[in-house]
Amino acid sequence: MNIRGTIDRPLTNDPKKQAPMKPSTSEPDGFAIPDFTITDARDSRQNRTREMQLIPEALARAHMHERLHEAERERRAMRLATARRMQRRAERASMRARRALAMALMQ
Repeated sequence: MNIRGTIDRPLTNDPKKQAPMKPSTSEPDGFAIPDFTITDARDSRQNRTREMQLIPEALARAHMHERLHEAERERRAMRLATARRMQRRAERASMRARRALAMALMQ
């Protein structure tokens, strides 16, 4: 049986026996990556797979970082709204106390 290897499951696990990366023919000139030597192909493949595996982790980390900042901003906004509400309540209580004192002094 003659089964060809894929990127995830290469025909051989020995990087020296794997074919070097070739530029895609579908890409326009100037965008394709130049041919690699066999050692460069191994290093490039290892770096690319490591980077590719770390992309979802980096995205998740960035997403969680953004969500933490968003939650902190919401907490600050809630504290500010609560402080303003408490300040208005204290001002109303102060005005009631002044009025009550003024009424008591008038009588």
